[in-house]
Amino acid sequence: MLAALAVLTALLLAFHRAVPNSVGRLGSALEAFLPWLGLVVVVLLVLGLLRRSAVALVALLLPVAAWTYLFGGLFLPGAEADTYDLVVVQHNVSDENTDPAGTARALAGASPDLIALEELVPPALAVYEKTLAPDYPHHEVRGTVGLWSKHPLTATRPLDIRPRGIPEGWNRGLRTVVDTPHGDVAAYVAHLPSVRFGASGLASAARDESAALLGRAVAAERTEAVILLGDLNGTVDDRGLAPLTSRLNTAERGFALSFPTAFPLARIDQVMARSATVAHIRTLPATGSDHLPVAAGITGLDRADG
Repeated sequence: MLAALAVLTALLLAFHRAVPNSVGRLGSALEAFLPWLGLVVVVLLVLGLLRRSAVALVALLLPVAAWTYLFGGLFLPGAEADTYDLVVVQHNVSDENTDPAGTARALAGASPDLIALEELVPPALAVYEKTLAPDYPHHEVRGTVGLWSKHPLTATRPLDIRPRGIPEGWNRGLRTVVDTPHGDVAAYVAHLPSVRFGASGLASAARDESAALLGRAVAAERTEAVILLGDLNGTVDDRGLAPLTSRLNTAERGFALSFPTAFPLARIDQVMARSATVAHIRTLPATGSDHLPVAAGITGLDRADG
């Protein structure tokens, strides 16, 4: 029994894309928590040791190898911080945040070049603008998303990533160009629709449709270097984000589980890039939000500019 469970766990890790999404989006639900299958391996290891089952212990080598292949590299040391071309912060600040000033100061304290925020609502927006202004003189807001920058911003426009059935006025995306010391970078900030777990499974159709619209916008982007920051309501393993992960690089190092703050289970706050590398991603201390902020170091922009 233990050996069979070990083999099944290995198969789920190695072939998670084969789990169908036709019923309750079961595949996406599995992929949202895929790293946590490592806990199953630990439990099976303990049971195997207690039962002194050589067969089970040998079978456990399969899921250990599969998990290590998928996630082991995230724990390796990243690049030195002083080698980053840019440092960026991504944070869903929550529309119920009671301390926007403290949140803004905490994010600025990480000294990033860019700060992307979601769930910006009045009057909190005015507080973020005032608090961040001294260190971030350039900023753009469209709808409930915004970007603060140490470098000039140009050609800003909203992104139409509104799924069908969502009323007009829903604006959760923007695109702008950042004039960095390493050349122009197209920066996208997005907040994809939420997903819900219910009796019928994972409800992610709106999120998936919005991700496809965002993916098409990125594919059409003419600026070579692209950075996407946002609350994408999905992990990089979730096939619902494939329109983005198939076009953009994800973090090479760092786990950075960001949601929920009380007990982070998944990283749904993402930093992705094209013609650049997300060398490392990490979480920052909790703010007044139900998400943890994430900070990422970007490298390779000089190669993109050249």
